[in-house]
Parts: sequence; structure tokens; C-alpha cells
Amino acid sequence: MIDFLIIGGGIAGISAAARLSALGSTTVLEAEDHLAHHASGRSAAMFEESYGKPATVALNVASKEYHADAGVLKPRGVLLVGDAGDTEAFDTDQARMHLDPITMAEAQEFIPILNPKKVDRAAYHADAWDIDTHELLQSFVRQARSNGAQVNTKSQVISIERITTGWEVNTKHTCYFARNIVNAAGAWVDVVAEMASVATLGFTPMRRSMARLPPPGGHDVTTWPLLFGAGETWYAKPDAGALLVSPADECPAEPHDAYADDMVLAEGLMRYEDHVTTPVIRLLSSWAGLRTFAPDRTLVLGPDPADRNFIWCAGQGGYGMQSSPAASQLLADIVAGNAPQIDAQSAAALSPARFTKGAA
Repeated sequence: MIDFLIIGGGIAGISAAARLSALGSTTVLEAEDHLAHHASGRSAAMFEESYGKPATVALNVASKEYHADAGVLKPRGVLLVGDAGDTEAFDTDQARMHLDPITMAEAQEFIPILNPKKVDRAAYHADAWDIDTHELLQSFVRQARSNGAQVNTKSQVISIERITTGWEVNTKHTCYFARNIVNAAGAWVDVVAEMASVATLGFTPMRRSMARLPPPGGHDVTTWPLLFGAGETWYAKPDAGALLVSPADECPAEPHDAYADDMVLAEGLMRYEDHVTTPVIRLLSSWAGLRTFAPDRTLVLGPDPADRNFIWCAGQGGYGMQSSPAASQLLADIVAGNAPQIDAQSAAALSPARFTKGAA
């Protein structure tokens, strides 16, 4: 009998395995051939403490020390640009992310291709970092395995049944018996809940598309900050000598192996092009991932109120990588009955109990 059977091998499931494996026997089931195949493996991950709703920000802040100790952060910085048509959105983003106003000359020193005929304001701060997503994932894998956890790929769950001692979970080739299920299935979390006859919470997978471009104008983009338009209508980020550009789309989708929509991608690239002096000539590649949100766009961490042996680790949205150290620790603290390391208000805002009828 396994103590914790984790369904999903992305950053949510693997970080949960690292923490829960210290509390009991743990097995991870990942449907694909390798870990982090879907959203986790397609993330243009940044660590930006102020990104997200208040409870997410609390997790971000509490995660910083782990990221630093694991050596997965590399300086990047954030540059927000705006024009005469988006003053309100610019002001909102600047205040929310605690960015300092800079001159256009200073902005062009960071990114020389900015179009001064379009961009008339900018704000910046250095306190944002690239996350080495592979190393972060592997740090949790190593921790989980050192505690005796099993990590199984090619293990798609096909049925779940509630039994007296916990759960019977079947894949195509293996039957597992577990005291607790941890639902970390990303875009499929409500599908897993339905299999287990647990009430779904109304998660929505949202497609986010990405294009990889050659370095514009032959520039060395290595040290450029993350660049984004006011209202997060597009963003661009250096990556291994190329430039990633996203339309920052959020299109509701059914759980599936996502791919970029050509029209949505083209529209987003046009918004990017409107702010720079170098046109997009060609793409090196394009892809998409599903960022899955709860109805209130805040993570869901902890046992289901109706069945304490069904544990949610869901709704990471675009915050899974940066919040994973503290989110997984909070999950383990709740399961172990320990006091959370984040404030009580934030912990309550992350609890599945908030969806219970009549909850405050």
C-alpha cells in the first residue's frame, strides 16, 4: 500500500513527490514517455516575485531561497514598454510589479530595437531571473528518489476506484493501491477527479503560444531583459541566442497536447513588431502549452473537503515553476499537520475548501 500516489509528472507532481516522500512511500505516475512533457516542458520560466495574485506572490517570495540554493536562477530583469494608447494598463503593470520608470534612452540601451515612434514610456527592474527549468525539476527528482520515491513514466491512469483502505488506481499494465491520491495532472486535474468520483472544481486549461525567432537585426540578445507590452498583450524573452515571442494568449481549451494557433501567433507577432524596428522575417519554431487555472486563478493545494485522501496540487497556471518550492512545502505541511511557512491568510486562499458552498 503506497502512502502517496501522485498523478502527474510535471513540476507540480515532482515537487510534491520531493516533499511528500519524506512523510511516507511515494510513487509518481506520468502518462507520457518523459517527465514535464506538457506545460512544464514548454515554459518560458521566469522568477518574478510580484507576478500573480496575493497568495501566489506569497508562494513566490517563500520559494526564492530554494531557487537560490539550487542554483537555478540567472539574472534577466524586466522591461515594460507602453505607448499613448495603453497608459492605464502601463500604470497598473508598473505599480503591480514595482517597476521603476526609466527614460527612452535608457530603455534603448537595454533593447536597441525599440521603436521610438511607437514606444513613449518604459519601466524596469533588475529583480527578475531566468529559471533553469531542467535543473529545478531534476533537483526535485533527486530529492524524491533519495527518499525512496518511485517515478514511473508511460503510466497513464485509466481508472480510479475508492476502496476501504484508500484507492485502487489502474494503468494499462499495473494496478496500484494507495492511501492517498495527489492530483497533480495539470490540464487533466478535473478529468482525474471525475475518475475518482470527486467533485470537479472547474479548472480551465488556457493555451499559450510561443514563437522562436532568430536574433533580430543580428543583435546579441543574451543580456536583454524580458520585454513585455502593457497589459501583457505580448512579451519577448531571450533564450539560447534566439528570441522567444509570445502573444500572451489565453484561449480556453480541452486537455490535449497543445500546438500554436497560426492566426493567434501572427496577431501576437504583429503586436510585438509594432513596438520594434526589426520585422519578423522567419520563425525558427513555434509551440504552445496549456496553463491551467482554477476559477479564481489561484493555485489549489490540499485535501479535498469531501475526501481527505484526495489531495489537490493543481491550478499552477503560469506560476508553477517559480512557486513550486513553497507550494510543495505547503502541501506537505498541510498533510503532516504542520504550521504553514506562509501566512495563514495566503494558505487559506490556496485551500480547496474555498470552493465549498458557504465558505467565506
